Amino acid sequence: MAKIKKKLTAAQKRAKKKAKAERQKKYMWVFMNGKQVRVNRPPTIDGMDVDEYIQNNADPIWLHQNEMWEYIKTDEDIF
Repeated sequence: MAKIKKKLTAAQKRAKKKAKAERQKKYMWVFMNGKQVRVNRPPTIDGMDVDEYIQNNADPIWLHQNEMWEYIKTDEDIF
């Protein structure tokens, strides 16, 4: 005999939907060796990659203190 499937209550539906949204924020699906695998999403700040955010918003002094000299813009880079 087939098992009777019970319907979820409204509270259970909301909890399930909220849990799914949290998982989608935390993980993403990629293919590795021909298989679909769930991996952690890379960290972002305001939807931007961390490195891109630093390049756009950091001042030269902070970049120098944190040894990120390749991101410091000089007069040679402009021309």
